[in-house]
Amino acid sequence: MQASPSPVLVARSLLFVPATRPERFAKAFESGADCIIIDLEDAVSPDSKDSARDQLAQHLPLFPPVQLARLLVRVNATGTEWHDRDIESLRDWTRQGLTVMLPKSEDAGVVGRVGERLGSGARIVALIESLAGLDAADSLAREKHVLRLAFGHLDFQLDLGMSASPDEHELAFARNALVCASRRSRLPAPIDGVTTATGNAERLAADARRSRAFGFGCKLCIHPAQVAGVHEALGYSEADQAWARRVLAEAARRGGEAFSLDDRMVDLPVIHAAQKIVASAQR
Repeated sequence: MQASPSPVLVARSLLFVPATRPERFAKAFESGADCIIIDLEDAVSPDSKDSARDQLAQHLPLFPPVQLARLLVRVNATGTEWHDRDIESLRDWTRQGLTVMLPKSEDAGVVGRVGERLGSGARIVALIESLAGLDAADSLAREKHVLRLAFGHLDFQLDLGMSASPDEHELAFARNALVCASRRSRLPAPIDGVTTATGNAERLAADARRSRAFGFGCKLCIHPAQVAGVHEALGYSEADQAWARRVLAEAARRGGEAFSLDDRMVDLPVIHAAQKIVASAQR
């Protein structure tokens, strides 16, 4: 049976919640985030890895199908002592819609083998956190199990010995590369990294606007309060939507001819942009 389309494909926000805090799972689903990520990796200390996996295994049967489809699990990276048990614990759930986020993705062959181990219908978000991962971005995007690329910009800076400024212009080359790799492989726009300043709405808004400017379609969140700001920056305003509807109405009346609207020439690329805005709003 062919797997149904995943909500991860069109998500604008992915909210992390530690696997060690199962009391937060329901609240995360109710936060307004498009999808949530239960984290077995960075949010879990080494001595809690096994118990976190066990807690997740106890809660997975409690999620209805609609929530499983919105659920990702960030496993521990390949080569770590916990990875194999993480993958084995999720095999039965990937067939029910769950998506795996694979950190330190650097080799399409390795990612493919993880997908095969997860079984039929496996879906993987490849999290790129190193120069090796960036170098492999095109091959990772082409791997059949990969649903979307994501940028782990904090670990990426560590890997290269970088210390980016607040606007992170130093990371432009990496963001461009991930957007282009996604486009070449016809994947959805990639997922940008977190904003660590959870109480700074201005910083979040600036980061999310930068994500959209570069062509990212989604952003990782580490606090429920970040979700609304991410949606606002990565979505379209009511004014945008009204303009798009006017463009499409006038285009239909003109029968495909170029025309002027609000002192702006409207031709096929502008019509396509308007169609995208309307489709996003309907979704």
